[in-house]
Amino acid sequence: MSHFFSFNPVFTPSFYLPLHRRSKHTVVAYRDAIYVFGGDNGKNMLNDLLRFDVKDCSWCRAFTTGTPPAPRYHHSAVVYGSSMFVFGGYTGDIYSNSNLKNKNDLFEYKFATGQWTEWKVEGSLPVARSAHGATVYNDKLWIFAGYDGNARLNDMWTISLQDREHACWEEIDQSGEIPPSCCNFPVAVCQDKMFVFSGQSGAKITNNLFQFEFKGHMWTRIPTEHLLRGSPPPPQRRYGHTMVAFDRHLYVFGGAADNTLPNELHCYDVDSQTWEVIHPSQDSEMPSGRLFHAAAVIQDAMYIFGGTVDNNVRSGEMYRFQFSSYPKCTLHEDYGKLWENRQFCDVEFILGEREERVLGHIAIVTARCQWLRKKILQARDRQRQQRTKRESSEESEGAAGGPRDVPAGNKPSGTQPLLEVSIREAEAQPFEVLMQFLYTDKIQYPRRGHVQDVLLIMDVYKLALSFKLSRLEQLCVQYIEASVDLQNVLSVCENANKLQLDQLKEHCLNFVVKESHFNQVIMTKEFEHLSTPLIVEIVRRKQQPPPRVYSDQPVDIGTSLVQDMKACLEGGGLEFCDIILLLDGHPRPAHKAILAARSSYFEAMFRSFMPEDGQVNISIGEMVPSKQAFESMLRYIYYGDVNMPPEDSLYLFAAPYYYGFSNNRLQAYCKQNLEMNVTVENVLQILEAADKTQALDMKKHCLHIIVHQFIKVSKLPNLRSLSQLLLLDIIESLATHISDKQCAEMGSDI
Repeated sequence: MSHFFSFNPVFTPSFYLPLHRRSKHTVVAYRDAIYVFGGDNGKNMLNDLLRFDVKDCSWCRAFTTGTPPAPRYHHSAVVYGSSMFVFGGYTGDIYSNSNLKNKNDLFEYKFATGQWTEWKVEGSLPVARSAHGATVYNDKLWIFAGYDGNARLNDMWTISLQDREHACWEEIDQSGEIPPSCCNFPVAVCQDKMFVFSGQSGAKITNNLFQFEFKGHMWTRIPTEHLLRGSPPPPQRRYGHTMVAFDRHLYVFGGAADNTLPNELHCYDVDSQTWEVIHPSQDSEMPSGRLFHAAAVIQDAMYIFGGTVDNNVRSGEMYRFQFSSYPKCTLHEDYGKLWENRQFCDVEFILGEREERVLGHIAIVTARCQWLRKKILQARDRQRQQRTKRESSEESEGAAGGPRDVPAGNKPSGTQPLLEVSIREAEAQPFEVLMQFLYTDKIQYPRRGHVQDVLLIMDVYKLALSFKLSRLEQLCVQYIEASVDLQNVLSVCENANKLQLDQLKEHCLNFVVKESHFNQVIMTKEFEHLSTPLIVEIVRRKQQPPPRVYSDQPVDIGTSLVQDMKACLEGGGLEFCDIILLLDGHPRPAHKAILAARSSYFEAMFRSFMPEDGQVNISIGEMVPSKQAFESMLRYIYYGDVNMPPEDSLYLFAAPYYYGFSNNRLQAYCKQNLEMNVTVENVLQILEAADKTQALDMKKHCLHIIVHQFIKVSKLPNLRSLSQLLLLDIIESLATHISDKQCAEMGSDI
């Protein structure tokens, strides 16, 4: 994922700052304004409502009428329709420390009229609380967890916001992996799910991310076992932070993390389930670390306001973060679909004693695993020797007047027989999990903690060790270690001992002899049936734990799918090429399976009318791209690379449509690349490309530059070669730009 990062302060007159400074407040976005309600300024609780206009960066007090909520902090505020709803919070006089209590009242503020109204709701009510989470989904307000003055909560309540007269609170019966009782955490809704990250939960505080399915009322902890050591980890555990959703991402900023106030911006991709730290551009000014600030999104920007900064100072600053995320990279998904569909397979693995068969693609398997590459090369050599021997035999028969067959080498490539590769040391089920990893860089983890599923991943781990796949080794170890529990630890330990997986066996033994585990484990039936040598090991380890060994050696996390496919394109996969791409008559060897996985154009071609000579002419519509642009497109196809010079973007802007890529990610990058690099010298070429591909906003951008730099543009030789329609567009833009005064001056000169 890529972002063009822009995080800058929104400057406002300094005399407003004392009015604004606050913490533990709420902000909501409505149309082109941010509304700030409540909080505390270090001395008093507040109940003023401020309005910040994002267009002209101006502050004012919002117009209000009616009775507002009492001064409060750690409340929640959401927008539904044309109203803001405020629920709960902590009220009282913090200066004199009197009348302090939590609330469970619900107020509505109508933006159009400025009217405050309290909703009087009959029936059961949520317990009064503060520092809770709140959001709107499906016309309802949803309240989760918080602090009731005595204990942290993890209950959930909802109320319909459609009809005040008939509204009533309903407690939700939650299921699944419900987050621990917590407070001072944010919630955000993305892709019809509610997400909760970290927060204050006493001794149980973690940096877990949980998601809630509104339809089934089911919670799920987002696993982190798939995050390799060396890849960006989740943010530290924290509280008092913000989290907002934009597109398919969640953005976490600030909070207090183990007595520090970090100011990194963390981004979570909901689709790939990966975290990333967003690095600022050179012209950005990062907010300092803070907690109990508030954040909201307007269009494609996030606004962060206030909070408590160093030395318990309340901030009155507003910062704006410009989102610029692109359509997601579908590389892993595209190769994953190729594996699932088993189209264009050219190798068949024969596995174990039962000789079970699993299909695959030579290009991807050989790029990802050197051990399997060696096996495939050996099998291919045997196949060639057998073919040569067979052809020699057929020629001898032909010379004697017998029947002759067409030599295999002259047959269309689509009719080539599958290459058979025998692997006796692998069984089909763990081998299929390994293959899934080769295509996608991850494995679909089975049910966490179930003995049979953990044992399956142990078999995969054994294969990863044999095949020298460091990255897969790490994934398996992380999954198994996270899955070991009191119910399965002895089964896992025994299997690790049997498979000679010493690292996992050590982990299990250490788990068993832990003070909190030992008595429970040795009282189980499984312990009675454990092998004698293992029982002896456990007893000895309990009596005399071995000294801890610390290693400062860097962990080998292996190579990624992107790295391996890059090496494949750059020559590592040359001997396995099975198609020739012709660019203006010049050949470029490639791999059918990879092209078909990434492009529906090539998939349809290879499935329906594969050229008999194995050669394909390359163009983008009627245009033949340059050699450099063609290589940029291959980099995108093979490993998702989008870095290219602006001139390549000119050629490739229309490629996503023509070649049927999964989304318009390449086009979005080409457009960004062109817009950032339009110059007087290349503006006419980019204008033509934008006109051909109907990129109207880019065409408008080019016309704007032409109009403002027309004296220079008018001297360019290729202006004369533009089409008549484009010249008319330029004249029309010039006419629109010229003011009435300039027209009058020009008229007086005639």
